[in-house]
Amino acid sequence: MLTQQIVNGIVVGSVYALIALGYTLVYGILQLINFAHGEIYMMGAYVGIAVLAVLGAMGVTEQSLAISILLVFLVPMVYCAAYGVTLERVAYRPLRRAPRLSPLISAIGMSIFLQNYVQVAQGARERAFPNLLHLGSFELMGAHVSGLQVFILAAALAMMAGLQVFIHKTRLGRAMRATALDRTMASLVGVDVNRVIAMTFAIGSILAAVAGVMVGMYYGVVNHYIGFVAGIKAFTAAVLGGIGNVTGALLGGFLLALLESFWAGYVSAVYKDVFAFAVLIVVLIFRPEGILGGSAAETDRS
Repeated sequence: MLTQQIVNGIVVGSVYALIALGYTLVYGILQLINFAHGEIYMMGAYVGIAVLAVLGAMGVTEQSLAISILLVFLVPMVYCAAYGVTLERVAYRPLRRAPRLSPLISAIGMSIFLQNYVQVAQGARERAFPNLLHLGSFELMGAHVSGLQVFILAAALAMMAGLQVFIHKTRLGRAMRATALDRTMASLVGVDVNRVIAMTFAIGSILAAVAGVMVGMYYGVVNHYIGFVAGIKAFTAAVLGGIGNVTGALLGGFLLALLESFWAGYVSAVYKDVFAFAVLIVVLIFRPEGILGGSAAETDRS
């Protein structure tokens, strides 16, 4: 039982961590909570369904599983990246010099708009997400582990490692860290701040799209409301780890999912969402800077 809850928590935590990274990247640069980020994740799942439908109609899913898997991730990543950049350009950039409450209200407005847009376009009912991967399962220390869980965890860890390399080893990554430290100074030394911010939204949206497809594959169904719940949980994970801190977002994602898994396994699965919100309240009261907040956040940016 304990091992099973740990396995479930780690797999779900990898998804939370991917979404939380989008929150923390944007906050690190703009000090903005992008509440529409959860809806980007939801749209990634819906685009994945659309891609699978097209590939199925063309017979590609029967001819090549590898190409189908590649496209079902790649197309939502590109689509959501474009959406994230557009969101920043339309809803946030015009308010960059406005009081901090204005972009926050704009973010909530965009979240509601995107949620209702998908509801109108796709309907209010749940949509089935076809399962392409039939990877079997095995026993690990008494826990039932499916091949899909291993695939999700491996893909998520690869994305996280790739992001760390990108941030610390590439020119754009260094520009992102410089912009996060001091936007004005970064622009004075030649950093194109607008481009950096747009790329930050694109990267966060790509991670959210991957998480959306993973969740669709894992649970088999999606609806227009999944972005709100997952977005709040990922935000909780980002706050728990220390929002603005990339390592903290990863830590918070796994920690929140493990706590949630233990709660569902030993207390009540019905109230596991309530438990996640309770964690957010407790963190905001007793340690609002998060586990790795404060000086650790500065270390992470440097």
